[in-house]
Amino acid sequence: MGVWLNKDDYVGDLKRVILCFLIVYMAVVVDTDQDFYSLLGVSKTASSREIRQAFKKLALKLHPDKNPNNPNAHSDFLKINRAYEVLKDEDLRKKYDKYGEKGLADNQEGGQYESWNYYRYDFGIYDDDPEIITLDRREFDAAVNSGELWFVNFYSAGCSHCHDLAPTWRDFAKEVDGLLRIGAVNCGDDRMLCRMKGVNSYPSLFIFRSGMAAVKYHGDRSKDSLVSFAMQHVRSSVTELWADCLTSQTRLRLSGMLDGLVNVGWMDCATQANLCTSLDITTSSTAYFPPGATLNNKEKSNVLFLNSLDAKEIYLEIMHNLPDFELLSADTLEDRLAHHRWLLFFHFGKNGNSNDPELKKLKTLLKNEHIQIGKFDCSSAPDICSNLYVFQPCLAVFKGQGTKEYEIHHGKKILYDILAFAKESVHSHVTTLGPQNFPANDKEPWLVDFFAPWCPPCRALLPELRKASKHLYGQLKFGTLDCTVHEGLCNMYNIQAYPTTVVFNQSNVHEYEGHHSAEQILEFIEDLMNPSVISLSPTTFNELVKQRKHDEVWMVDFYSPWCHPCQVLMPEWKRMARTLTGLINVGSIDCQQYHSFCAEENVRRYPEIRFFPPKSNKAYQYHSYNGWNRDAYSLRIWGLGFLPQASIDLTPQAFNEKVLQGKNHWVIDFYAPWCGPCQNFAPEFELLARMIKGKVKAGKVDCQANAQTCQKAGIRAYPTVKFFPYERSKRNIGGEQIDSRDAKEIAALIYEKLENLQKHGMRNKDEL
Repeated sequence: MGVWLNKDDYVGDLKRVILCFLIVYMAVVVDTDQDFYSLLGVSKTASSREIRQAFKKLALKLHPDKNPNNPNAHSDFLKINRAYEVLKDEDLRKKYDKYGEKGLADNQEGGQYESWNYYRYDFGIYDDDPEIITLDRREFDAAVNSGELWFVNFYSAGCSHCHDLAPTWRDFAKEVDGLLRIGAVNCGDDRMLCRMKGVNSYPSLFIFRSGMAAVKYHGDRSKDSLVSFAMQHVRSSVTELWADCLTSQTRLRLSGMLDGLVNVGWMDCATQANLCTSLDITTSSTAYFPPGATLNNKEKSNVLFLNSLDAKEIYLEIMHNLPDFELLSADTLEDRLAHHRWLLFFHFGKNGNSNDPELKKLKTLLKNEHIQIGKFDCSSAPDICSNLYVFQPCLAVFKGQGTKEYEIHHGKKILYDILAFAKESVHSHVTTLGPQNFPANDKEPWLVDFFAPWCPPCRALLPELRKASKHLYGQLKFGTLDCTVHEGLCNMYNIQAYPTTVVFNQSNVHEYEGHHSAEQILEFIEDLMNPSVISLSPTTFNELVKQRKHDEVWMVDFYSPWCHPCQVLMPEWKRMARTLTGLINVGSIDCQQYHSFCAEENVRRYPEIRFFPPKSNKAYQYHSYNGWNRDAYSLRIWGLGFLPQASIDLTPQAFNEKVLQGKNHWVIDFYAPWCGPCQNFAPEFELLARMIKGKVKAGKVDCQANAQTCQKAGIRAYPTVKFFPYERSKRNIGGEQIDSRDAKEIAALIYEKLENLQKHGMRNKDEL
């Protein structure tokens, strides 16, 4: 819960704790020989799939069920289980990378594990299938919004029907490989993702394509039925042109695979004998005509004749023979990048051609984004690549501003990941930084992400930075700095863990400590621009808190920067403060900086949260928070509970006279004293009452004491919120029900209804 300190030894203990923390922290940063990564036998760059595969291999070998004669089997297995539980979770992995096991003090999972059979049959079902891509929450949106067609299997490892489907799903994936993407989502690992996608039974199979609603499959689970369903969603058309032995189904598949790249057709030589003769075709054949191919002279044309009748083999052969991306020269590079958006592949010498022919689809899939695709040979102009901080083969998006604004890709070198990066990057405002353009003395504020490309939490943060940059365009600039390339610059700013995200605002520097989401980054920036928490010193504490006005109240967090529970609390404390603006003053005081003052205030643990009620003639008074949960919602409920009631308790007579017959707008909370949700909602309703004060009155009706009134109002559940607007005609006793339980949402709904009433009244007046 907290860190306890004896008052007499406070200063000495504090210094020793800080010193020990620094020693342990440095040891964690330096010593990585015996850590969670080495326990699993993976590198720090390992992907989620690689971590699962490594753990599964060890689990099958070291599980106590398979080692009954080993007295250490249980404890050994707990170690690798703990390592897996941490490394599979992005947030825990970042904490571990930054602070070591000390950073996981508030998370001690890994004490339980499954039977050996679970790891053999139920764990990572599709990890060993190259045609099936297991998608986690971070990858899912990028994949299904890439523009490719996806067929995704949402499953649960404990579901027998899912296991029954698995062999068929593998065969199906091989059958349609290259035609569409086949995915799998383990709902046991990603419950939130499955819930967001409306998955409530297993297995659930959905077709996804960017720009269209997901389509659920309801047919039988045979391979043929799955193929038939998938083919209905493949974009394909076949023109009657040339002769071949391909079946109509194969033609359609080939057309779908090559959609947007090559036109697919067929020709009957019985009816087109002259054309077939001119091409010297005597037997059934398949031919590829590249741009500029001639039809009348087989010897001089560049027509490619193919012997295979298999759609996948024909597809791969044609993909290899499609024209490569345009090669830009050093002389024209700046001019070309200044007038168009580009996705540019950088290579060095002979490594110019991509090993993945599927990347040639980029030109078609990015057509609507108006992004041109090209490549540049760094060996022809090393200075240009050096100035762009390109020292190895990679790709980057240039946003139409020449070489001034661009972003290097650090994700997977596979089609859907590159597509997602390109689409996000051209519409965002994140740029790649280095010594030449680092905003050290820039007058404008910058958010700089110090990262390493091998770090999975770093890669997870990058798309969230892009989302946030779009919302803050014109207010804040965004940049990324690769610490594996610019080690000296990162050392200058004392960067010791990745990712480290810092806001530079001239002489002020603020480090971001929240979760890797655009929403929390935006909250962090909003709080920097408009601080919701007042940083207090002993002087300002005495002036603002102790000498507060009679109608003022305060909530104060006494913390220390080295205290991990304090670090976890800080973003929640700021979030809570924003919801209490105008009602409760919120402050914080650094007890490492002002340790003597905190000792005088009898602060013996961190964090110590105190509520200072309206000032009275009584002695110095406050209330300490002893709740288990330190999230924004729990803390807000606790603080609001001390405020005097702003709503009015209504009797049946008062309800009739003031609400039904009065001349004010009312919002009413119908509740029962024994109802838990009612008790939780009560502080929120009080917050609403204060928000709408002066425009709408807020009342409460106890439905246990006034059952008849609630029955007439049509109340069937507790709590129920209803709005009773004042109108010249007699009011409806049933009112207008409001389903939200959030004060801000309810207030917005009420104001919208009032605006509509006003417009309606003005129209009636005009008609008269």
